[in-house]
Amino acid sequence: MTMMWNVPVADIDRAIAPLRPNSTAEDRLATFADAAWSFLVEPGDRVAGALVRRFGSSEALARIVARPAASTLADDELSATDIAEALARWEPRLETPALFRSLTSAATLGITLVRDSDDAWPDGLVDLGDNGPRVLWVRGQIEALPSTSTSVAIVGARASTGYGEHVAMDFAAGFVSRAYSVVSGGAYGIDGMAHRATLACGGTTVAVMAGGLDNLYPSGHEELLKRIMNTGAVASEVAPGGAPTRWRFLQRNRLIAAMAGGTVVIEAGYRSGSLNTATHARDLDRPLGVVPGPITSGQSAGCHRLLRTNPAAQLVTSVADVIELMTGSLVDDEFESRDADDTVRVLDALSNSPRTAKSIAKRSGLAESVVVSQLRLLDAEGRAVQSEKGWSRPT
Repeated sequence: MTMMWNVPVADIDRAIAPLRPNSTAEDRLATFADAAWSFLVEPGDRVAGALVRRFGSSEALARIVARPAASTLADDELSATDIAEALARWEPRLETPALFRSLTSAATLGITLVRDSDDAWPDGLVDLGDNGPRVLWVRGQIEALPSTSTSVAIVGARASTGYGEHVAMDFAAGFVSRAYSVVSGGAYGIDGMAHRATLACGGTTVAVMAGGLDNLYPSGHEELLKRIMNTGAVASEVAPGGAPTRWRFLQRNRLIAAMAGGTVVIEAGYRSGSLNTATHARDLDRPLGVVPGPITSGQSAGCHRLLRTNPAAQLVTSVADVIELMTGSLVDDEFESRDADDTVRVLDALSNSPRTAKSIAKRSGLAESVVVSQLRLLDAEGRAVQSEKGWSRPT
């Protein structure tokens, strides 16, 4: 066969090969179909999911490209009206050149296409059923994609307060110390702090984007997102070229909730998008932890509403609370310090007079790289100060 969906198979092979290292020709054809669906439909399209489940990605795409009568695809599950409406909304995107431009952009950026049959595929996404993605576009380390048994989502307000940011960093550090990866949305505020703290502690973090990975959003976090790619992953179900629209942000939140074994909301205004993530976590029957805030803070009003109105939401004040919520096992932290062991040792090695990282490493008995990571975290929390002469305790 030299043609598939009116596209030469050789062209498909050349476009997909850079995005699927060490793949077979058969796999590349199947991947092309998955990528085409990702390009063709909006996230969470139930009709597309049902057709792919019934026919498989390749056959379902071939039928759509043939522009059939809606009645020929209808069954007891999908009515002719459902199909007709879906065909109408997909028609404007049946543009092969635009899809190939998206694939070329992905190859240029070093993106990897991860399919739901791959070992690296996040196991939690299966719970989304027909509303789930068929492929993920990933920049970074695909092995960092999360498993529900070893990951937690931290989400919260973009306009966060110092209180919320401190809690986010504290929780992220605690999860890293327990070998959990941290999933979030790469946004300003709580998301960004959770990512930064995880990186500072040497942990693994995954940022889930609402748009194509050719346009890292928000632009102010481009450097942070690229740092995440070094050891973790930045992922999206939207093909390159896709804008991060409001609808896609709301749909992106279902991926965050599904990928992680549990979700923690740290600060959320009354109409915060984080509440949407919490709703997805509830609908997926994922553990949902909510951090309370001052009753005078508008940035915690959404958290308090969750605790008041959502039976699935559980009040959490520590990492131990979250682990207990996720595992069902009681975690005794009565005598546990709020600081990780490495943090305590670096704090003990600081003084009122500046000391170099090397000197602090010698005094603490830690590797200098570990000391530098801890100092950055303490600096962000206001518990260490850097000057030209070194690091010291704040005065």
